[in-house]
Amino acid sequence: MTTVGLIGSGYIGSTIARLAIEAGHQVVLSNSRGPETLADTAVELGPRASAATSGEAVAAGDIVVVTVPVKAFPNLPAASLAGKTVIDTCNYGPERDGPIPELDSGSLTSSELLLRYIRDAGVVKAFNNIFYKHLLSLARPAGAADRSYLPIAGDSAPAKAAVTEFIESIGYGVVDAGPLADSWRQATGTPVWGTPYGPFSNEKGRPVGEDAIRAALATATRVTVSGCGPRYGPAVLWPRPVGAGRGDDAELVAVRIRQDVPCPAVLADRTPVSTAAPGSVSGRTSAVTREDPVRGGRAVHPR
Repeated sequence: MTTVGLIGSGYIGSTIARLAIEAGHQVVLSNSRGPETLADTAVELGPRASAATSGEAVAAGDIVVVTVPVKAFPNLPAASLAGKTVIDTCNYGPERDGPIPELDSGSLTSSELLLRYIRDAGVVKAFNNIFYKHLLSLARPAGAADRSYLPIAGDSAPAKAAVTEFIESIGYGVVDAGPLADSWRQATGTPVWGTPYGPFSNEKGRPVGEDAIRAALATATRVTVSGCGPRYGPAVLWPRPVGAGRGDDAELVAVRIRQDVPCPAVLADRTPVSTAAPGSVSGRTSAVTREDPVRGGRAVHPR
């Protein structure tokens, strides 16, 4: 049994916690607002879940899941994370996080930036490329014919091994996507980000095998737009949650990410397209505020 400490307990964090508990692990939840705000979530998850401060969650965790905005990296308890295996689920969003030159230029990935703040931790990128509802519904036991795979990236072999064992225990196979420097291949808008697991309108998702994940990683291309940051892929379907509660339904907008112009030309159809195929874009276009389909949080691309 593994104890998983979570720094951040939103859509992705609480989904990982639920899967971990179902697999027999202990979880310790934390967020920036204090453990009292997570009391109901801990009760809902059951006796193997507890709420604590971030420091307490780190201390308790054999594995620590960091699932916060990139702008919060400087506030992480670096000393406490020394020697820990850390899962980084985070996606960079300039609109939410503010401009970060190293990420905007493509000289670092967000996981490499995280490692700069927690130098003595074993950082592994994982869970950042899958819609949280798909993550919950696609878990399958080992040996299942429809078991899905998730990419991971990291520089520490022991940390990768620990994260692989954990992910396999909660219902997924793992594809090694290389070092942290290559984690851009699973970043927002790449072929492996969201799309393989099916449209967000289908909350059950679509199982994805190892070969399909490897192929999606291999076809990723990285294009850096001056003053704007890396841009990946031609289009994605982007869910925009309706209402503020966790787990609320989402309407979808088709988002086209243009690689030949500055950031303001990230365009989207304002009309919900819940039945549209991944990659399709139609109708008039105008800039919109978007939500991160993986985390359910703020946009990972600027307006």
